[in-house]
Amino acid sequence: MGLRTFLVCALLLGACGESTSNTDGAGRNVGTGGDAGAGGTAGAGGMAGSAGMAGAGGGNTLVDLDVTPFISGLTKPWDIAWLPNGTVLVTERSGPLNVYVNGVGSTPVTIAPTDLVANGEGGMLGLEVDPDFANNGYVYVCMASNAGTATDVRLVRYELTQNGDAVIERTDIVTGMPYSSGRHSGCRPRFGPDDRLWVGTGDAAIGATPQDDDSLGGKVLRIDRNGDAAPDNPSGERWFSKGHRNIQGMAFRASDDLGVSAEHGPSVDDEVNLLMAGNFGWDPVPGYTESVPMTDLVAFPDAIEAIWSSGSPTLALSGATFIEGSQWGDWDGVLAVATLKAAHLHIYSVSAQGEVTDDFRVIEDQGRLRSPRQGPDGVLYITNDGGGSGGQVLQVSPVLSP
Repeated sequence: MGLRTFLVCALLLGACGESTSNTDGAGRNVGTGGDAGAGGTAGAGGMAGSAGMAGAGGGNTLVDLDVTPFISGLTKPWDIAWLPNGTVLVTERSGPLNVYVNGVGSTPVTIAPTDLVANGEGGMLGLEVDPDFANNGYVYVCMASNAGTATDVRLVRYELTQNGDAVIERTDIVTGMPYSSGRHSGCRPRFGPDDRLWVGTGDAAIGATPQDDDSLGGKVLRIDRNGDAAPDNPSGERWFSKGHRNIQGMAFRASDDLGVSAEHGPSVDDEVNLLMAGNFGWDPVPGYTESVPMTDLVAFPDAIEAIWSSGSPTLALSGATFIEGSQWGDWDGVLAVATLKAAHLHIYSVSAQGEVTDDFRVIEDQGRLRSPRQGPDGVLYITNDGGGSGGQVLQVSPVLSP
């Protein structure tokens, strides 16, 4: 069931049906975080477990991954994107936004807002280039800001020149997303196939936020280019779903419009969720009580359950992307999610109905991985944290069987 189907279900019926296969007693897919089977080969970057996992597209078997540094010397690089001309953009959590106008081997043009607040988990985070950039020049950046009367998390829209070497205008299209100490400042923008901007947000470690309909924290926003609510949002608000803890990843699969998010759990249950309207059941009250379930079906019987949950221990899921294209062989269509604490790339086979049918680990020797994203060349790129200025963008290429 693609995103368009999910939207119809959400708008007309509320939450759609849920997966019933490969689940625990609560109906969730539970991963062990372990390796899949034997037969994988260890190459540059460390292919772990089975290399023959089937994705959505079939084709030749992927037998290895070639992992090489693409950009080095970064401080906690958070997200990556590309302009239509191939120019690479990378955010660093403490700033700036780097625009590699003359290639990644050259000094980038930097965009360093003076109101950026980089503290704890907060700072300059998610990044998205408008699919209509050639006509509007828009690039969107999530950041913590002290431009208002109180520090908040906001979504900034920059209008850039076509080659990205200068800012024409800055417009703050969403302000007032909650901020406390910087904790749970997750903010990830991605355009969906519906030409809407979807933004996953964190709850700022404030207990009432996820269930507060007047707050933009602990939500998935679905907005237009000016930051206004999409007119067909079921809530009538800018948020599309609520009851989230700290969304780190957002991804859409082009082949069928399937949309998912990846979310940090507390001490248990990191989650992969479908992008659907409704309540996902996180309600850490009184105070900020993290012993409550990620999806509290007692308090919210109609809460939408995850399609995959880590159980214990958590992996600290981060950014997410679908990998597509025949060059990926039988991995065509898989979901790739970076992990921070577990320090690997987690691969999921996800059906068109949104069911996780397999999952396993790869790239276990590159430290804390933050954000994977497929480039316009079809190759996978991943930001990793590194220590100090040891952060990198990694380039990951598939090696297929003859």
